[in-house]
Amino acid sequence: MNMSMQTCVENCQRCHSICLGTALTHCLQKQGAHTEPEHFRLMINCAEICQTAANFMLSHSPLHNVVCAACAKICDACAQSCEKIDAMDECVAACRACARSCKEMAA
Repeated sequence: MNMSMQTCVENCQRCHSICLGTALTHCLQKQGAHTEPEHFRLMINCAEICQTAANFMLSHSPLHNVVCAACAKICDACAQSCEKIDAMDECVAACRACARSCKEMAA
């Protein structure tokens, strides 16, 4: 596994952890905009696609680029959604980093 793929795996795993943890703790505690269905669902979906992308790269799947392209798109959408809500900076940063490295892997 080359260095850029290893970095992407790490970014995906970090984004998975932050999105899932933030959704299930911070967002559920804050309520309001944090738990609006579209936003909350997107955070859970982002966590799942990040885990899936990491798994595809770790297994050396020849289709990892397809999953990484989808992951980048979902991470960008999640970052945009999180930017609209207060106290979501860590999630935004994790999503942006993951999207950048997934775009590189998708190319």
